[in-house]
Amino acid sequence: MKLSYEQVRHIAWLARLGLSEEEVEKFSLQLSNILESFEILKQVDTGNVPPATHIIPLQNVFRKDDVAESYSPAEILSNAPQQEENCFKVQPIIE
Repeated sequence: MKLSYEQVRHIAWLARLGLSEEEVEKFSLQLSNILESFEILKQVDTGNVPPATHIIPLQNVFRKDDVAESYSPAEILSNAPQQEENCFKVQPIIE
């Protein structure tokens, strides 16, 4: 499937990319080659292959979520230059 220069310009516009004419020509060829590769993949018979979302078994790699002691609000706010009602007070940045 050959992409036209206009289609490449439209894709670039959607991606908010500014392309020169040389880049449009280059990407037209590259994107067309990618689409042709997908056409080849579409011809592969996968009828006897069970659907899978992962090629390797999944494992939970996260640590156990244990409740632990935390700092008190007074300890947390002890280094704050300004505080108000157990909160950090900062200068306004939006008027």
